[in-house]
Amino acid sequence: MKEQIKEMLHLAEKNGASYADVRYTNQVNRPLVLRNGEVEHFTVAEDKGFGIRVIVDGGWGFASTPSNDPKRHAETVARAISIAKASARCKIKDIHLTPVDIVDDKQKVKVEKDPFQVSVDEMSSLLRDCHDVMVQVPEVKMTGGAITMYNLQKTFASSEGSWIEQELTRTGARIDAYARGQGDVQRRSYANGKLAGWETISMLNLVQRASQLASEAAQLLEAPECPRGETTLILGSSIAQLQVHESCGHPIELDRVLGSEDTYAGKSFLTPDLYGKDYKYGSEHVNMTADATIVGGSGSFFYDDDGVPAQRTTIVEKGLFKNYLTSRETAGEFGLTSNGSNIAMNWANIPLIRMTNINLEPGDWSEEEMIRDTKKGILVDTPKSWSLDDKRVNFHFGGEIAYEIEDGEIVRMVKNPAYTAITPEFWASCDAVAGKKKGEWEVWGDTNCAKGEPVQVVQPGHGAAQVRFRNVKVGVGE
Repeated sequence: MKEQIKEMLHLAEKNGASYADVRYTNQVNRPLVLRNGEVEHFTVAEDKGFGIRVIVDGGWGFASTPSNDPKRHAETVARAISIAKASARCKIKDIHLTPVDIVDDKQKVKVEKDPFQVSVDEMSSLLRDCHDVMVQVPEVKMTGGAITMYNLQKTFASSEGSWIEQELTRTGARIDAYARGQGDVQRRSYANGKLAGWETISMLNLVQRASQLASEAAQLLEAPECPRGETTLILGSSIAQLQVHESCGHPIELDRVLGSEDTYAGKSFLTPDLYGKDYKYGSEHVNMTADATIVGGSGSFFYDDDGVPAQRTTIVEKGLFKNYLTSRETAGEFGLTSNGSNIAMNWANIPLIRMTNINLEPGDWSEEEMIRDTKKGILVDTPKSWSLDDKRVNFHFGGEIAYEIEDGEIVRMVKNPAYTAITPEFWASCDAVAGKKKGEWEVWGDTNCAKGEPVQVVQPGHGAAQVRFRNVKVGVGE
Protein backbone atom coordinates (compact mmCIF):
# COMPACT_ATOMS: atom_id res chain seq x y z
CA MET A 1 0.00 0.00 0.00
CA LYS A 2 2.86 2.38 0.72
CA GLU A 3 4.08 2.15 -2.86
CA GLN A 4 0.55 2.70 -4.16
CA ILE A 5 0.13 5.87 -2.09
CA LYS A 6 3.53 7.18 -3.16
CA GLU A 7 2.62 6.53 -6.78
CA MET A 8 -0.61 8.52 -6.38
CA LEU A 9 1.37 11.46 -4.98
CA HIS A 10 3.89 11.16 -7.81
CA LEU A 11 1.13 11.17 -10.44
CA ALA A 12 -0.47 14.23 -8.84
CA GLU A 13 2.77 16.21 -8.92
CA LYS A 14 3.55 15.00 -12.44
CA ASN A 15 0.19 16.35 -13.60
CA GLY A 16 0.62 19.80 -12.15
CA ALA A 17 -0.26 19.60 -8.45
CA SER A 18 1.72 22.02 -6.30
CA TYR A 19 0.50 20.08 -3.26
CA ALA A 20 -1.15 16.69 -2.76
CA ASP A 21 -2.08 14.44 0.11
CA VAL A 22 -3.52 10.94 0.23
CA ARG A 23 -5.58 9.46 3.06
CA TYR A 24 -6.24 5.76 3.36
CA THR A 25 -8.73 4.80 6.05
CA ASN A 26 -10.10 1.46 7.16
CA GLN A 27 -12.89 1.73 9.72
CA VAL A 28 -14.77 -1.15 11.32
CA ASN A 29 -18.01 -0.44 13.19
CA ARG A 30 -19.76 -2.97 15.45
CA PRO A 31 -23.00 -1.61 16.95
CA LEU A 32 -25.42 -3.66 19.04
CA VAL A 33 -28.88 -2.25 19.78
CA LEU A 34 -31.49 -3.76 22.10
CA ARG A 35 -35.12 -2.71 22.49
CA ASN A 36 -37.06 -4.04 25.47
CA GLY A 37 -34.35 -6.57 26.21
CA GLU A 38 -34.32 -8.08 22.71
CA VAL A 39 -31.70 -7.59 20.02
CA GLU A 40 -33.04 -5.09 17.49
CA HIS A 41 -29.90 -4.54 15.45
CA PHE A 42 -26.40 -5.97 15.27
CA THR A 43 -23.89 -5.62 12.47
CA VAL A 44 -20.20 -5.52 11.69
CA ALA A 45 -19.41 -3.08 8.90
CA GLU A 46 -16.04 -2.35 7.30
CA ASP A 47 -15.43 0.73 5.16
CA LYS A 48 -12.10 1.42 3.50
CA GLY A 49 -10.67 3.39 0.64
CA PHE A 50 -8.40 6.16 -0.61
CA GLY A 51 -9.01 9.91 -0.86
CA ILE A 52 -6.67 12.39 -2.55
CA ARG A 53 -6.59 16.21 -2.32
CA VAL A 54 -4.61 18.32 -4.72
CA ILE A 55 -3.92 22.00 -5.32
CA VAL A 56 -3.53 22.99 -8.96
CA ASP A 57 -3.24 26.62 -10.08
CA GLY A 58 -4.33 27.70 -6.60
CA GLY A 59 -7.56 25.63 -6.55
CA TRP A 60 -8.58 22.53 -4.58
CA GLY A 61 -9.51 19.21 -6.11
CA PHE A 62 -10.61 16.04 -4.32
CA ALA A 63 -11.52 12.55 -5.45
CA SER A 64 -11.78 9.16 -3.79
CA THR A 65 -12.11 5.47 -4.50
CA PRO A 66 -12.73 2.28 -2.50
CA SER A 67 -10.71 0.32 -5.03
CA ASN A 68 -7.26 -1.10 -4.40
CA ASP A 69 -6.57 -1.31 -8.13
CA PRO A 70 -3.64 0.91 -9.29
CA LYS A 71 -5.58 1.69 -12.48
CA ARG A 72 -8.47 3.09 -10.41
CA HIS A 73 -5.96 5.06 -8.35
CA ALA A 74 -4.59 6.72 -11.47
CA GLU A 75 -8.14 7.57 -12.58
CA THR A 76 -8.88 9.04 -9.13
CA VAL A 77 -5.78 11.23 -9.28
CA ALA A 78 -6.78 12.43 -12.75
CA ARG A 79 -10.29 13.27 -11.50
CA ALA A 80 -8.88 15.26 -8.55
CA ILE A 81 -6.57 17.17 -10.92
CA SER A 82 -9.48 17.94 -13.25
CA ILE A 83 -11.65 19.21 -10.38
CA ALA A 84 -8.80 21.40 -9.10
CA LYS A 85 -8.34 22.97 -12.52
CA ALA A 86 -12.07 23.69 -12.70
CA SER A 87 -11.97 25.19 -9.20
CA ALA A 88 -9.03 27.38 -10.13
CA ARG A 89 -11.00 28.94 -12.98
CA CYS A 90 -13.60 30.35 -10.56
CA LYS A 91 -11.44 30.90 -7.47
CA ILE A 92 -11.62 34.10 -5.44
CA LYS A 93 -7.98 33.75 -4.42
CA ASP A 94 -5.25 31.13 -4.41
CA ILE A 95 -5.21 28.42 -1.77
CA HIS A 96 -2.27 28.82 0.59
CA LEU A 97 -1.38 26.33 3.33
CA THR A 98 0.35 27.44 6.50
CA PRO A 99 3.65 25.66 7.33
CA VAL A 100 3.70 22.33 9.13
CA ASP A 101 6.54 20.15 10.37
CA ILE A 102 7.24 17.12 8.19
CA VAL A 103 6.83 13.96 10.25
CA ASP A 104 7.19 10.21 9.92
CA ASP A 105 5.22 8.71 12.78
CA LYS A 106 3.08 5.78 13.87
CA GLN A 107 0.72 5.98 16.87
CA LYS A 108 -2.00 3.83 18.43
CA VAL A 109 -4.57 4.40 21.16
CA LYS A 110 -3.88 2.25 24.21
CA VAL A 111 -6.55 -0.42 24.62
CA GLU A 112 -6.64 -2.63 27.72
CA LYS A 113 -9.25 -5.01 26.28
CA ASP A 114 -10.09 -5.15 22.58
CA PRO A 115 -13.86 -4.53 22.34
CA PHE A 116 -14.00 -6.47 19.07
CA GLN A 117 -13.00 -9.60 20.98
CA VAL A 118 -15.99 -9.33 23.31
CA SER A 119 -18.73 -11.77 22.29
CA VAL A 120 -22.20 -10.66 21.25
CA ASP A 121 -23.57 -12.80 24.09
CA GLU A 122 -21.56 -10.85 26.68
CA MET A 123 -22.60 -7.52 25.17
CA SER A 124 -26.30 -8.41 24.95
CA SER A 125 -26.26 -9.98 28.42
CA LEU A 126 -25.07 -6.70 29.93
CA LEU A 127 -27.77 -4.71 28.16
CA ARG A 128 -30.42 -7.27 29.17
CA ASP A 129 -29.31 -6.90 32.78
CA CYS A 130 -29.96 -3.17 32.41
CA HIS A 131 -33.39 -3.92 30.93
CA ASP A 132 -34.26 -6.36 33.73
CA VAL A 133 -33.37 -3.78 36.37
CA MET A 134 -35.35 -1.01 34.66
CA VAL A 135 -38.58 -3.01 34.20
CA GLN A 136 -38.66 -3.82 37.90
CA VAL A 137 -40.16 -0.34 38.14
CA PRO A 138 -43.80 -0.92 37.06
CA GLU A 139 -44.14 2.44 35.32
CA VAL A 140 -41.25 1.66 32.92
CA LYS A 141 -42.93 0.36 29.77
CA MET A 142 -40.06 0.50 27.28
CA THR A 143 -36.28 0.29 27.50
CA GLY A 144 -33.40 0.82 25.12
CA GLY A 145 -29.74 -0.06 25.15
CA ALA A 146 -26.82 0.14 22.77
CA ILE A 147 -23.12 -0.62 22.73
CA THR A 148 -21.07 0.94 19.95
CA MET A 149 -17.45 0.55 18.95
CA TYR A 150 -15.22 1.43 16.06
CA ASN A 151 -11.64 0.88 15.08
CA LEU A 152 -10.11 3.38 12.66
CA GLN A 153 -6.78 2.78 10.95
CA LYS A 154 -5.64 5.81 9.02
CA THR A 155 -2.60 6.53 6.86
CA PHE A 156 -1.81 10.07 5.76
CA ALA A 157 0.90 10.96 3.24
CA SER A 158 1.69 14.31 1.65
CA SER A 159 3.80 15.52 -1.25
CA GLU A 160 5.71 17.57 1.35
CA GLY A 161 7.09 14.34 2.79
CA SER A 162 4.94 13.45 5.81
CA TRP A 163 3.96 9.83 6.44
CA ILE A 164 1.62 9.27 9.39
CA GLU A 165 -0.11 6.10 10.56
CA GLN A 166 -2.54 6.17 13.47
CA GLU A 167 -5.05 3.75 14.94
CA LEU A 168 -8.00 4.89 17.05
CA THR A 169 -10.45 2.68 18.97
CA ARG A 170 -13.62 4.08 20.50
CA THR A 171 -16.15 2.31 22.73
CA GLY A 172 -19.42 3.68 24.10
CA ALA A 173 -22.88 2.80 25.36
CA ARG A 174 -26.37 4.21 25.88
CA ILE A 175 -29.35 3.11 28.01
CA ASP A 176 -32.89 4.54 28.13
CA ALA A 177 -35.90 4.06 30.40
CA TYR A 178 -39.36 5.23 29.27
CA ALA A 179 -42.06 5.50 31.91
CA ARG A 180 -45.77 5.90 31.19
CA GLY A 181 -48.62 6.92 33.48
CA GLN A 182 -50.73 9.84 34.68
CA GLY A 183 -51.41 10.61 31.02
CA ASP A 184 -47.71 11.31 30.47
CA VAL A 185 -44.52 9.72 29.14
CA GLN A 186 -41.08 10.56 30.55
CA ARG A 187 -37.62 9.41 29.56
CA ARG A 188 -34.39 9.11 31.47
CA SER A 189 -31.22 8.24 29.62
CA TYR A 190 -27.47 7.99 29.97
CA ALA A 191 -24.82 7.83 27.25
CA ASN A 192 -21.07 8.17 27.11
CA GLY A 193 -18.05 6.97 25.16
CA LYS A 194 -14.27 7.04 25.33
CA LEU A 195 -11.31 6.61 23.04
CA ALA A 196 -10.42 3.31 24.66
CA GLY A 197 -11.37 -0.37 24.71
CA TRP A 198 -13.95 -2.51 26.51
CA GLU A 199 -12.69 -1.14 29.81
CA THR A 200 -14.85 1.90 29.01
CA ILE A 201 -18.01 -0.15 29.51
CA SER A 202 -16.92 -1.26 32.97
CA MET A 203 -16.28 2.38 33.92
CA LEU A 204 -19.82 3.41 32.93
CA ASN A 205 -21.53 1.26 35.63
CA LEU A 206 -24.53 0.70 33.36
CA VAL A 207 -26.57 -1.65 35.56
CA GLN A 208 -26.30 0.65 38.57
CA ARG A 209 -27.26 3.63 36.43
CA ALA A 210 -30.18 1.69 34.93
CA SER A 211 -31.80 1.33 38.34
CA GLN A 212 -31.51 5.04 39.05
CA LEU A 213 -32.79 6.06 35.61
CA ALA A 214 -35.88 3.85 35.90
CA SER A 215 -36.72 5.24 39.33
CA GLU A 216 -36.31 8.82 38.13
CA ALA A 217 -38.43 8.22 35.00
CA ALA A 218 -41.27 6.95 37.19
CA GLN A 219 -40.94 9.86 39.64
CA LEU A 220 -41.11 12.35 36.77
CA LEU A 221 -44.63 11.16 35.91
CA GLU A 222 -45.94 12.63 39.17
CA ALA A 223 -43.54 15.56 39.40
CA PRO A 224 -44.89 19.09 38.91
CA GLU A 225 -44.02 21.09 35.83
CA CYS A 226 -40.86 23.18 35.94
CA PRO A 227 -41.74 26.69 37.20
CA ARG A 228 -41.69 29.48 34.67
CA GLY A 229 -39.83 32.74 35.08
CA GLU A 230 -36.39 34.29 35.45
CA THR A 231 -34.23 32.54 38.03
CA THR A 232 -30.83 31.07 38.83
CA LEU A 233 -30.03 28.13 36.57
CA ILE A 234 -27.59 25.33 37.39
CA LEU A 235 -26.67 22.93 34.59
CA GLY A 236 -25.47 19.41 35.35
CA SER A 237 -22.36 18.36 33.46
CA SER A 238 -24.21 16.19 30.91
CA ILE A 239 -26.29 19.11 29.60
CA ALA A 240 -23.51 21.65 30.17
CA GLN A 241 -21.31 19.72 27.75
CA LEU A 242 -23.96 19.98 25.01
CA GLN A 243 -24.36 23.68 25.74
CA VAL A 244 -20.60 24.05 25.18
CA HIS A 245 -20.89 22.03 21.96
CA GLU A 246 -23.66 24.17 20.47
CA SER A 247 -22.88 27.68 21.74
CA CYS A 248 -19.07 27.55 21.71
CA GLY A 249 -17.86 24.59 19.66
CA HIS A 250 -19.74 25.35 16.45
CA PRO A 251 -19.24 29.14 16.51
CA ILE A 252 -15.43 28.76 16.68
CA GLU A 253 -15.13 26.59 13.56
CA LEU A 254 -13.25 28.98 11.29
CA ASP A 255 -14.62 27.59 8.02
CA ARG A 256 -18.11 28.30 9.40
CA VAL A 257 -17.01 31.80 10.45
CA LEU A 258 -15.67 32.44 6.94
CA GLY A 259 -18.90 31.27 5.30
CA SER A 260 -18.41 27.64 4.25
CA GLU A 261 -21.29 26.38 6.40
CA ASP A 262 -23.89 28.96 5.48
CA THR A 263 -26.22 26.60 3.61
CA TYR A 264 -26.23 23.72 6.10
CA ALA A 265 -26.19 24.90 9.72
CA GLY A 266 -25.55 28.61 9.57
CA LYS A 267 -22.57 30.82 10.28
CA SER A 268 -21.30 32.24 13.58
CA PHE A 269 -21.70 35.33 15.73
CA LEU A 270 -17.93 35.18 16.41
CA THR A 271 -17.15 37.06 13.20
CA PRO A 272 -13.58 37.72 11.99
CA ASP A 273 -13.62 41.35 13.14
CA LEU A 274 -13.85 40.14 16.76
CA TYR A 275 -10.60 38.17 16.60
CA GLY A 276 -7.76 39.68 18.64
CA LYS A 277 -10.08 42.23 20.24
CA ASP A 278 -10.64 40.41 23.57
CA TYR A 279 -14.33 40.14 22.76
CA LYS A 280 -16.35 39.36 25.90
CA TYR A 281 -17.77 35.89 25.31
CA GLY A 282 -18.60 35.29 28.99
CA SER A 283 -17.80 36.15 32.59
CA GLU A 284 -14.37 35.86 34.21
CA HIS A 285 -15.35 32.38 35.43
CA VAL A 286 -15.57 31.04 31.86
CA ASN A 287 -12.46 29.32 30.51
CA MET A 288 -12.70 27.07 27.46
CA THR A 289 -10.15 25.00 25.57
CA ALA A 290 -9.94 22.80 22.50
CA ASP A 291 -7.78 19.85 23.48
CA ALA A 292 -7.21 16.87 21.18
CA THR A 293 -4.53 15.47 23.49
CA ILE A 294 -6.80 14.31 26.37
CA VAL A 295 -6.24 10.60 27.00
CA GLY A 296 -9.54 8.83 26.36
CA GLY A 297 -11.30 11.93 25.03
CA SER A 298 -13.73 11.04 22.25
CA GLY A 299 -12.41 13.98 20.23
CA SER A 300 -8.74 13.07 20.69
CA PHE A 301 -6.34 11.87 18.00
CA PHE A 302 -2.64 12.04 17.20
CA TYR A 303 -2.75 14.05 13.94
CA ASP A 304 -5.53 15.73 11.99
CA ASP A 305 -6.11 15.23 8.27
CA ASP A 306 -3.73 18.04 7.35
CA GLY A 307 -0.95 16.11 9.10
CA VAL A 308 -0.93 18.62 11.97
CA PRO A 309 -0.27 17.15 15.45
CA ALA A 310 -3.00 17.17 18.09
CA GLN A 311 -2.72 20.09 20.49
CA ARG A 312 -4.39 22.12 23.22
CA THR A 313 -5.65 25.60 22.33
CA THR A 314 -7.13 28.28 24.57
CA ILE A 315 -10.52 29.33 23.19
CA VAL A 316 -11.90 31.55 25.95
CA GLU A 317 -9.76 32.90 28.79
CA LYS A 318 -11.46 34.53 31.78
CA GLY A 319 -14.43 35.24 29.58
CA LEU A 320 -12.50 36.74 26.66
CA PHE A 321 -12.59 35.12 23.23
CA LYS A 322 -9.09 34.14 22.07
CA ASN A 323 -9.03 31.57 19.26
CA TYR A 324 -10.86 29.66 16.55
CA LEU A 325 -10.52 26.07 15.44
CA THR A 326 -8.36 26.20 12.31
CA SER A 327 -6.95 24.26 9.38
CA ARG A 328 -3.79 24.85 7.37
CA GLU A 329 -5.90 26.67 4.79
CA THR A 330 -7.85 28.95 7.15
CA ALA A 331 -5.21 29.71 9.82
CA GLY A 332 -3.33 32.01 7.48
CA GLU A 333 -6.31 34.38 7.41
CA PHE A 334 -5.17 35.55 10.86
CA GLY A 335 -1.43 35.02 10.56
CA LEU A 336 -1.62 31.78 12.54
CA THR A 337 -0.50 28.22 12.08
CA SER A 338 -3.08 25.45 12.22
CA ASN A 339 -4.16 24.15 15.63
CA GLY A 340 -4.95 20.75 14.11
CA SER A 341 -8.73 20.69 13.71
CA ASN A 342 -9.22 19.53 10.11
CA ILE A 343 -10.95 16.13 10.05
CA ALA A 344 -12.80 14.04 7.47
CA MET A 345 -15.40 11.44 8.43
CA ASN A 346 -13.73 8.88 6.20
CA TRP A 347 -11.75 8.33 2.99
CA ALA A 348 -14.67 9.43 0.80
CA ASN A 349 -14.98 12.95 2.23
CA ILE A 350 -12.92 16.12 2.25
CA PRO A 351 -11.62 17.31 5.64
CA LEU A 352 -13.63 19.98 7.44
CA ILE A 353 -12.82 21.96 10.57
CA ARG A 354 -14.30 19.87 13.37
CA MET A 355 -14.48 20.04 17.13
CA THR A 356 -11.92 18.03 19.06
CA ASN A 357 -12.53 17.99 22.84
CA ILE A 358 -14.09 21.41 23.49
CA ASN A 359 -14.05 21.93 27.23
CA LEU A 360 -15.42 24.23 29.88
CA GLU A 361 -12.42 24.09 32.18
CA PRO A 362 -12.95 23.13 35.87
CA GLY A 363 -13.71 25.91 38.34
CA ASP A 364 -12.99 26.31 42.03
CA TRP A 365 -16.45 25.41 43.34
CA SER A 366 -17.80 22.02 44.39
CA GLU A 367 -21.29 20.92 43.39
CA GLU A 368 -22.46 20.98 47.02
CA GLU A 369 -21.10 24.49 47.59
CA MET A 370 -22.88 25.74 44.48
CA ILE A 371 -26.26 24.42 45.62
CA ARG A 372 -25.81 25.67 49.21
CA ASP A 373 -24.97 29.12 47.80
CA THR A 374 -28.16 29.25 45.70
CA LYS A 375 -31.12 30.99 47.35
CA LYS A 376 -33.63 30.02 44.67
CA GLY A 377 -33.11 28.25 41.37
CA ILE A 378 -33.47 25.25 39.09
CA LEU A 379 -30.91 22.50 38.47
CA VAL A 380 -31.36 20.92 35.01
CA ASP A 381 -29.61 17.80 33.72
CA THR A 382 -29.45 15.53 30.65
CA PRO A 383 -30.32 17.14 27.29
CA LYS A 384 -33.71 16.35 25.78
CA SER A 385 -34.10 18.96 23.02
CA TRP A 386 -32.22 21.96 21.67
CA SER A 387 -32.60 24.62 19.01
CA LEU A 388 -30.36 27.50 17.91
CA ASP A 389 -30.55 30.21 15.28
CA ASP A 390 -28.28 30.30 12.23
CA LYS A 391 -25.55 32.26 14.01
CA ARG A 392 -25.67 30.36 17.32
CA VAL A 393 -26.87 33.44 19.21
CA ASN A 394 -30.43 32.68 20.34
CA PHE A 395 -31.00 29.22 21.79
CA HIS A 396 -33.58 27.07 23.55
CA PHE A 397 -32.67 23.89 25.45
CA GLY A 398 -34.86 21.31 27.15
CA GLY A 399 -33.72 18.82 29.79
CA GLU A 400 -34.93 15.41 30.90
CA ILE A 401 -34.98 16.18 34.61
CA ALA A 402 -34.70 19.12 36.97
CA TYR A 403 -34.75 19.96 40.66
CA GLU A 404 -36.04 23.05 42.41
CA ILE A 405 -33.64 24.71 44.87
CA GLU A 406 -34.73 26.85 47.81
CA ASP A 407 -32.51 28.29 50.52
CA GLY A 408 -29.51 26.19 49.45
CA GLU A 409 -31.33 22.85 49.37
CA ILE A 410 -32.94 20.69 46.70
CA VAL A 411 -36.62 20.60 47.65
CA ARG A 412 -38.33 18.68 44.84
CA MET A 413 -38.03 17.15 41.37
CA VAL A 414 -39.75 18.94 38.48
CA LYS A 415 -40.33 17.81 34.89
CA ASN A 416 -40.10 19.22 31.38
CA PRO A 417 -37.49 21.86 32.21
CA ALA A 418 -36.41 24.28 29.52
CA TYR A 419 -34.41 27.48 29.31
CA THR A 420 -33.68 30.12 26.69
CA ALA A 421 -31.07 32.86 26.35
CA ILE A 422 -28.68 34.74 24.08
CA THR A 423 -25.23 33.16 23.99
CA PRO A 424 -22.92 36.04 25.10
CA GLU A 425 -25.44 37.21 27.72
CA PHE A 426 -25.85 33.65 28.98
CA TRP A 427 -22.15 32.99 29.48
CA ALA A 428 -21.69 36.49 30.91
CA SER A 429 -24.17 35.52 33.64
CA CYS A 430 -22.04 32.52 34.70
CA ASP A 431 -20.81 33.03 38.25
CA ALA A 432 -19.69 29.55 39.34
CA VAL A 433 -18.12 26.45 37.77
CA ALA A 434 -17.61 23.20 39.68
CA GLY A 435 -14.65 20.87 39.39
CA LYS A 436 -13.11 21.37 42.82
CA LYS A 437 -13.70 17.73 43.78
CA LYS A 438 -12.48 14.66 41.92
CA GLY A 439 -15.05 13.26 39.53
CA GLU A 440 -17.09 16.45 39.13
CA TRP A 441 -15.41 17.41 35.85
CA GLU A 442 -15.83 14.79 33.13
CA VAL A 443 -15.08 14.48 29.43
CA TRP A 444 -18.30 13.33 27.76
CA GLY A 445 -18.32 11.48 24.45
CA ASP A 446 -21.94 10.87 23.50
CA THR A 447 -22.53 13.66 20.97
CA ASN A 448 -22.93 12.88 17.26
CA CYS A 449 -21.99 16.03 15.37
CA ALA A 450 -23.18 16.60 11.80
CA LYS A 451 -21.62 19.10 9.42
CA GLY A 452 -21.07 19.68 5.72
CA GLU A 453 -22.77 18.80 2.46
CA PRO A 454 -22.71 15.87 1.92
CA VAL A 455 -23.11 15.53 5.67
CA GLN A 456 -20.26 14.14 7.77
CA VAL A 457 -20.88 12.80 11.29
CA VAL A 458 -18.13 12.61 13.90
CA GLN A 459 -18.02 12.19 17.70
CA PRO A 460 -16.22 15.03 19.49
CA GLY A 461 -15.69 15.13 23.24
CA HIS A 462 -16.62 17.80 25.78
CA GLY A 463 -15.27 18.31 29.26
CA ALA A 464 -17.65 19.96 31.71
CA ALA A 465 -18.77 20.12 35.32
CA GLN A 466 -21.82 21.59 37.01
CA VAL A 467 -22.11 25.30 36.19
CA ARG A 468 -24.33 28.15 37.44
CA PHE A 469 -25.95 31.09 35.64
CA ARG A 470 -27.93 34.01 37.06
CA ASN A 471 -31.20 35.52 35.79
CA VAL A 472 -32.06 32.99 33.08
CA LYS A 473 -35.53 32.42 31.65
CA VAL A 474 -36.63 28.87 32.53
CA GLY A 475 -39.79 26.83 32.08
CA VAL A 476 -40.45 28.59 28.79
CA GLY A 477 -43.38 27.37 26.68
CA GLU A 478 -46.27 25.14 27.70
